[in-house]
Amino acid sequence: MKRKKRKLLLTLFIIYTALILYFLYFGFGRPGAAVSMDEYRYNVIPNLLSLRFVTISDFEYFQPWFFNFGNFAGFIPIGILIPLLYPCKFFRFISLFFLSILMVESVQMLTFLGSFDINDAIVNTLGAAVGFGAYKMGFRFTSIKKSIRVTIMSAAILSIAVIGFSELLNKSFTKKEGAVVPLHELKTTENIRIDNDLHSIEIGHEKIEPKINLYESDGDHVESFTYSFNGQDIVLSLNYGIPDNAGDNGGKVVISVDGQEIESYSNKEQVSSEIQLERVHELTITIEGNAKLWDVTCREMKYWWN
Repeated sequence: MKRKKRKLLLTLFIIYTALILYFLYFGFGRPGAAVSMDEYRYNVIPNLLSLRFVTISDFEYFQPWFFNFGNFAGFIPIGILIPLLYPCKFFRFISLFFLSILMVESVQMLTFLGSFDINDAIVNTLGAAVGFGAYKMGFRFTSIKKSIRVTIMSAAILSIAVIGFSELLNKSFTKKEGAVVPLHELKTTENIRIDNDLHSIEIGHEKIEPKINLYESDGDHVESFTYSFNGQDIVLSLNYGIPDNAGDNGGKVVISVDGQEIESYSNKEQVSSEIQLERVHELTITIEGNAKLWDVTCREMKYWWN
């Protein structure tokens, strides 16, 4: 009887593993996409986990959420079947499983049938860990039916706990944008000309009405201002342009962080830009010629617990 059960479990394991490998290497149009690939894709630095609860907005674009959830849930049965076939301790099981997944991810990358993503490997391993935990909780009973019921319930409860922890972890280590702060409200040690009347300007035959602030430099003058941010991560938003009445006299705006140029604008067309800047100590904006800069704001990026 035990031999028949083992054969049945082994058959289920082989079939299920074959299905998993099929989706990993041939599903979702991977062979077709591989034809156009000419370089390896990989990510070896763990960051955000893709595990999260489904929301109403996910139903509009359901496939990305379902794919990410499948990376987790698809390996729960593996975590149940392997210890049923080959009893082992958790550390040994999860170590060998993680190494196996790393090999699978490597083959995906080398064959251009996917990419090597350490985040996917972690999510796969979490699914297997949930399966192993459900096996430990469920298969302590002599009744097969009761064991199956408890295993399914345990897998569901553990999955909810893991996804909830993943969301909490992602929230804790994801920076959010703070309040919008007009740049002219911050202190600066430089002598910058800030036009307080916010007069209109015409750029590209379009009338521009600045609403927050207006910075400008006339003729051959160069204006610059420097702000201190004490190592903060910020998002700088600005609008740039050279008025039509400037003729052939151009201008330039240079954005520098801690003495290094990050961005510059010198074309005559209007530009609206958002620049993400990390660990800013000093932000310097230099304006040359007839360049205009208006509605310049910044937002601090910070964790929810700051």
